Amino acid sequence: MTAVVSGAPSLGGTVSGLLDVHAAEPDRFAALCGLALRDNPRRAHLVVSRVLGKHVPVAPADVLAAGDALGDAVAALLGGTVPGLVVGYCETATGLGHAAAARLGAPALSTTRRVHPGVPVAAAFEEEHSHAVAHALQPAGPVGLDAPGPLVLVDDELTSGRTVLNTVAELHARWPRERYVIGTLLDARPPAARAAFAERAAALGVRVDVAAVLTTALALPADVLDRAAAARAALPAAAPPPAGAPGAVRVHAGLWPAGAPTSARHGLTAAGTVRLQQAAGTAAAALAPALAGSRGVLVLGTEELMYAPTVLAAALAGRLAGVPVTTQSTTRSPVHAADDPGYAVRRSLAFPAPDEPSRLSRVHNLADPVAVPSGGRWSDLRADDVVVVVDTPAADAAPLAGALRPFAARAVHVVPVPLSEPAA
Repeated sequence: MTAVVSGAPSLGGTVSGLLDVHAAEPDRFAALCGLALRDNPRRAHLVVSRVLGKHVPVAPADVLAAGDALGDAVAALLGGTVPGLVVGYCETATGLGHAAAARLGAPALSTTRRVHPGVPVAAAFEEEHSHAVAHALQPAGPVGLDAPGPLVLVDDELTSGRTVLNTVAELHARWPRERYVIGTLLDARPPAARAAFAERAAALGVRVDVAAVLTTALALPADVLDRAAAARAALPAAAPPPAGAPGAVRVHAGLWPAGAPTSARHGLTAAGTVRLQQAAGTAAAALAPALAGSRGVLVLGTEELMYAPTVLAAALAGRLAGVPVTTQSTTRSPVHAADDPGYAVRRSLAFPAPDEPSRLSRVHNLADPVAVPSGGRWSDLRADDVVVVVDTPAADAAPLAGALRPFAARAVHVVPVPLSEPAA
């Protein structure tokens, strides 16, 4: 896989030592992932991907290359058969699933927690260990859950497999098919979980295969939850907020072509994905002059809206010669932040979610545009300009834009795009 941060320091050394958590292939694991602590009493650690574009800013080419690598792993397993549908899990794997679907030339769909009131919920299920458990599937138009052929479920990591098998059970009861494939960047199931996975799949009477970019195992001590509580108390505080002058806020309305799709929340055909990519290129061409002369641009997606901002970032990178462009996304996920060079989440910023102001959303690892973090440059991806892509009205994103101002030396650029609607 090419989508690895070369020469980057370990982002998991601190947590590995505190929790006594070890990967079976530590070098390959460290090239792809880091470790942080969750603020979740049910789970101790969080695997922080270097290539997903969620918790850590990443070059958009690396994010898309990770999707390509996963798509290639699925294609190798299927022997060239194009899947009937690729489903990415919200919120973390919506972009990954869409990128893998694009690589495979397959229709894409994502689960959602933003249920559209005008679209029937075709299926719903729970993610047992998550901080936000409810998922819904709301396909509409030409993409449906009854599509013939193998169905691919994409998640960024597989630690037990319960969530994906919950999904398979729900779907297979209503739209049975011969084969399912679970696509993931990291398959970290321990031997007992692999055995339980195979046993339940057999009980469902269906073939379920796993295609992974990296297969390893994380060894966890029996008292890992107690160790995590002690570790949170032992770590330093999060990195302080920037002290420099905050950037301005600029709203760029109307950049996204009318009628072009923005996500796979209600399903997109392969042709629909091409239209999205073309729309991102059009928006990038219009936005690039405002970013000329920048010393660094961060393109920030918002929760489930990941793929379109990543493609927009890639298009900007192609237009802004010599300007470092990175991308990541906001998240519902609360993560313990600590300003430690061997820790994967050094800073966390909370703000009212643009689509639901009554709850908090977060973004992790924003870099101070003035002060350089000590102990390594992995998170020192300073931005003169932060481009935040939202599928809400710009006014609803004002609290987010205000929170981002200290992390933009020049400006926060708000790019509203249409909310994904069912295809006509």
